[in-house]
Amino acid sequence: MDLWFHSIRLLFLMSVFRASLSSMLDCPPTCSCSPADIYCNKSDSGRFFPLLAAQDAGSNGTSVDIAELFKNITSIHIENWTGLQTLRDVDMELYSGLQRLTIMNCSLKVIQARAFAQNPHLRYINLSKNPLSTLSWQLFQHLQLSELRLEGVVFDCGCDIRWIQLWQQRFEAGLHTQQLYCRVGASKIRLHNMYIQNCDLPEISVSHSSVLVTEGDTVTVSCNGSGSPLPEVDWTVGGLHSINTHLSNVYWPNIHSINLTLFNLSRQDNGFQLTCIAENVVGMTNASVQLAVQFPPVILKLAEPERRHDTCMEFTVRGFPPPQLRWFHRGQELQQNDYVRTVMDFYQDVLEGCLLFQNPTHLNNGDYTLEASNALGTATKTVYGHFLVDMDHEGPSHPEHPEDGAGRPEEDTFGVSIAVGLAGFACVLLLVLFVLINKYGRRSKFGMKGPVAVISGEEDSASPLHHVNHGIVTPCGLDASADAVVIGMTRIPVVENPQYYRHGHNCNKPSTMVQHIKRRDIILKRELGEGAFGKVFLAECYNLSPTKDKTLVAVKTLKDPNLAARKDFQREAELLTNLQHDHIVKFWGVCVDGDPLIMVFEYMKHGDLNKFLRAHGPDAMILVDGQPLQSSGELGLSQMLHMASQVASGMVYLASQHFVHRDLATRNCLVGNGLLVKIGDFGMSRDVYSSDYYRVGGHTMLPVRWMPPESIMYRKFSTESDVWSFGVILWEIFTYGKQPWFQLGNNEVIECITQGRVLERPRACPKEVYDLMLGCWQREAQQRLNIKDIQKVLSAMGKATPVYLDILG
Repeated sequence: MDLWFHSIRLLFLMSVFRASLSSMLDCPPTCSCSPADIYCNKSDSGRFFPLLAAQDAGSNGTSVDIAELFKNITSIHIENWTGLQTLRDVDMELYSGLQRLTIMNCSLKVIQARAFAQNPHLRYINLSKNPLSTLSWQLFQHLQLSELRLEGVVFDCGCDIRWIQLWQQRFEAGLHTQQLYCRVGASKIRLHNMYIQNCDLPEISVSHSSVLVTEGDTVTVSCNGSGSPLPEVDWTVGGLHSINTHLSNVYWPNIHSINLTLFNLSRQDNGFQLTCIAENVVGMTNASVQLAVQFPPVILKLAEPERRHDTCMEFTVRGFPPPQLRWFHRGQELQQNDYVRTVMDFYQDVLEGCLLFQNPTHLNNGDYTLEASNALGTATKTVYGHFLVDMDHEGPSHPEHPEDGAGRPEEDTFGVSIAVGLAGFACVLLLVLFVLINKYGRRSKFGMKGPVAVISGEEDSASPLHHVNHGIVTPCGLDASADAVVIGMTRIPVVENPQYYRHGHNCNKPSTMVQHIKRRDIILKRELGEGAFGKVFLAECYNLSPTKDKTLVAVKTLKDPNLAARKDFQREAELLTNLQHDHIVKFWGVCVDGDPLIMVFEYMKHGDLNKFLRAHGPDAMILVDGQPLQSSGELGLSQMLHMASQVASGMVYLASQHFVHRDLATRNCLVGNGLLVKIGDFGMSRDVYSSDYYRVGGHTMLPVRWMPPESIMYRKFSTESDVWSFGVILWEIFTYGKQPWFQLGNNEVIECITQGRVLERPRACPKEVYDLMLGCWQREAQQRLNIKDIQKVLSAMGKATPVYLDILG
């Protein structure tokens, strides 16, 4: 019957669409409609869910896609429809963009099992004051509900609604704030007092927590689901590369057992997680089995030497168990030392790294063979390494000229004498010029007037730099030509830093001193990431702190040292040196004695805050960036407040220094030991989190999901626009790193923000914190909360409960 009804309904829609190529949607008679909402609050005896009809658009000749118009409906409100008794999947399937649904004070008795299957964006559902006798949790299992309203619904007490009672106890979907009842005979009781025997979540166990096999093997794993009611049990194997699988079910009293047999396991299955799911009317539980597939090594990449900080011969090897590596040079095993050594990282079954050469010479030329071996086999690959030309054999040899004239040797000696004399004269002249410059041009180095900014390869530990006034260098009485920087011996005009932007200037302040770090004191360990500017490495830095022999640091390199990039590098070094605070990532200094140019930052062990939140949230086992995350604990309320308070503290400092960040987000905050959070930006986020940015024109990348209306429409940035972004950071923290407006494209986000819509309250977010978010998202900038007040409130809330740090491991 449902299939017949569905078919008739679709045929009707198709006929209407074909009848008028130029069409628009017409609102039902007892409703009011807008492009995004349907609101029906008048009494209606109609039996069916309101469906927008098509009408002729007139003579404008515009063709409208009906399906697209249905998709744009985000809110439906139905009230007092006494004839509406059943909600079907065919009623809802066209509204694929729906986010809010209210059906209250109607005659709704039945909701079909797949009614919301085509509405993945639903976040708010209100079914209050309907004669529903029962409700299934499967309706909502694929939704991320922030609120489910059921006031005035009196269910039949029974196992079928035990899940609602459990959700109340777990503070899910706002059910804990509602007075809910169920019916026992002629009387009703509070739902939280309902007690039903033999009715609870199923228990689950698997035969193996992990399975170690060899490529090509066959393996069987078992899963047992027990409980009352007896659960249905199944394995999820989506994404498994094994060609053949076989399932067999066994039923025992109160136990449902299912065996999964995998044939011809592939190396592509190594690290894959098999998940067993047990579900009954109360809910669902799951357990996982990790596959470890052994296979012989294979060398995927062995590249010719490439000049980086040191010269790198890059390689990628795959194998499990992890293979042992050996290097051979010209047929002899290579003995590694401080000048030739291997650095590498291993993840799952992939080993990546470099054979590093420090200042190689022609003696290092020749064939290099990499041998990778484990218990299952050995793989080799050879590449030719060419570093420097052998000067002893460069060019054709020239025979000695016979002394065919008596005066030839004397002529050669005379020529050499002249050359030596000229060279000596030139040296004396340069020395005199140098003394004169130092005597009469003592005001600046390299003969430049005024206190110019200097970043050079000298042994000085620091150099004076300018401050910024509205992004423009303030000369403070100097010549216009003095506003320049020197990198090496190159004179470059100063420009504003692309990320931080300072208002106000005080010419009486002492000059900023940028610390210079010697290249020999920096030892690269591994790559952390890459942005448009270059790469970021984890490194050890010697002689950085008087209390430590060496310090772990994050090193940011400048990939393309052209004039514009060097100017940005100089300006950023000056500005970052000005920022000294417990919750701003510490900038140690620069290294400019050679290429690449390097900035040295404090190293934060746990990486950016966004990934940290995802790794410690309820969905930590979902693939993130293509890799399954292992989490040692879920963040609690006090820990979220602690992190938010630290970000706010850093922002208070930025505001006090009249700095506007313009790209505040969790991806640009870093997490260290002890849940320490600091604001920073290595510039990697525009590559790593490219989906968070909206490309305007050819190169401009705007984080529109974090921007207030005035920044989107008028490119106006201020401390108040940073406060708006902080509200979004709060939302990110309390959703464990979800992308704001993740259900919308960038153009839709811009439309929502400029029309005054804001993000909904996260499920785990207290009302007091959401009120702070709303205070940050006031449309008028001057009406937004002050960041100092926000920090005080968050700090007070965080101190109300202790902060537990056991999740950090």
